[in-house]
Order: sequence, then structure tokens, then C-alpha cells
Amino acid sequence: MSGDWHVPGELMERYAASRLEPALVMSVEAHLTRCGRCRAAVPYEEEWLAGSWERLAAELDRPRPRFAERLLRRAGVAEHQARLLAATPTLSRAWLAAVAVVGALAVVAGRLSGAGPEIMYAFLVMAPVLPLAGIAAAYGPHVDPVHELQAATPMAGPRLLLLRAGVVLVTAVVILGALSPFLPGPGALSVAWLLPSLALTAALLALSTRMPMAAAAPVLCAGWFAAVLSGGALSQDDLLFFSPGAQAMYGCAALALTALTYTRRRRLDPGEPR
Repeated sequence: MSGDWHVPGELMERYAASRLEPALVMSVEAHLTRCGRCRAAVPYEEEWLAGSWERLAAELDRPRPRFAERLLRRAGVAEHQARLLAATPTLSRAWLAAVAVVGALAVVAGRLSGAGPEIMYAFLVMAPVLPLAGIAAAYGPHVDPVHELQAATPMAGPRLLLLRAGVVLVTAVVILGALSPFLPGPGALSVAWLLPSLALTAALLALSTRMPMAAAAPVLCAGWFAAVLSGGALSQDDLLFFSPGAQAMYGCAALALTALTYTRRRRLDPGEPR
């Protein structure tokens, strides 16, 4: 602002009423330090000046919310919960990109090659276990760099773990679900991974009441791959574990394991041995 310029009356009124954006406040106050005429127009009240500086400092020091936090708040999540959930280690660009790349590669490979059924089968086998690694790394002293800070909050422990697990699961399901319709094959088959994914997630949470989650996730992944591959080889039906009967079993298992986890929720601890 030049030396011949002075703060207009309307702008000065908004400044005095603390209704200016931080950038404009800084500009006006930079001018006030050099212009005695405009400085004399500011109502000199110690309480007003102290409050003005406090509000300005709070606005400038406030961290810019991450995209995940803004998205959660738009979905109706409380601000303090959104901030804790947005700090989930696996909700990073690397993990989100990894999930998206796995699905995208399946779509591209299925569309560009003649191996449509094989690609669909590989996707159905892989998709259910993708959320497990993310959930296993969602909470705990060995995976979360700010775990000690969050452990001091009232939400620490099972509640935060379950909330983060839900967010990771929903994120993975949304990404994979958006890609599923583009896979080659019947539409119903392209979503046959969903119930197995829910069942495996519920199994992970239930099993983590008995053993560390970092150990439970590999056990479940290995068990899933062994069961699907051996079952398909023995029955000569690669899609045996994705049949309507199997889907009903996954749904029942997910409900039963969720109920079991709820009853044992106080024993949820992803990092410590039982």
C-alpha cells in the first residue's frame, strides 16, 4: 500500500469488528504501522487489541485440514473425530494409490488381453484381503508415528481402532467397487469379493482380541489364499468360494464375528501380545 493511500472507512469498520480475512488484516496492520492518520482512527482499547491479535494468531496458526479430514467433516463426522481419523497412517496417498493401482491393473489387463476370466478370478481372490493390511496398520505404537499423542485422547484404544478400521474398509470398498463394473464378466460376479472382504475384516478384528493384529492379518491372508486355491483345485471349480452358497456363509460369518468382536472389544489391542 502506498504512502498516499489510507484505509477506507468501511474497511476500517470491518477491521475494528474483526470481520476481515487474515490476509486483509495483515495488509491493514502493515499499513497502520506506517500511517499515523489511520492508526489514530483505530479504537484503542486494550481488550479489543488483545482479542484481535489472539484471533489473528489462531487463524494463522491453524493447520490446513487434509483432504480426508475435510471429506469426513462434510460427511457429518465431528471435527475432533475427523482429525483423528484423517491421521490414520494407511489413509496415505501411497496406500490409496496401491489399492487403486491393483484394481486398475485388473481392469486394464482384463480389457486388453484375452484372459478375461483369469483376470476376474485373480481380482476376486486379491480384493478381499486388500483392506486387511490397511486395517492392521491403522493403529498401534509400531505403525503410527503419533500413537503416543493419540493414546492420551479420550478416544484412544478400541474405539479409535474400530473407527479407523471402518474408515479404511469403507475407503477400500469404495475404490474397488468403483472399478468392479469395468471388469470383464457378469455384473454379479464382479462384486462377489464384497462379502468375503467384510467377513475377513470381521475375522481380523475378532482374532486381534487374541493376538496382535500385525500377526493376525498375515495369518488370515495366508488362510484365505490356501482355502480358495486348494478348494478350487479339489472341486475343479475356481469360483466355488464365490458361489451363492458361499456368499450366504460369508454374510452370516461377518455378522457373528462382528458380534463377537463387540463383546470382546475391551481386549482389542493391535500391538500387544495376549
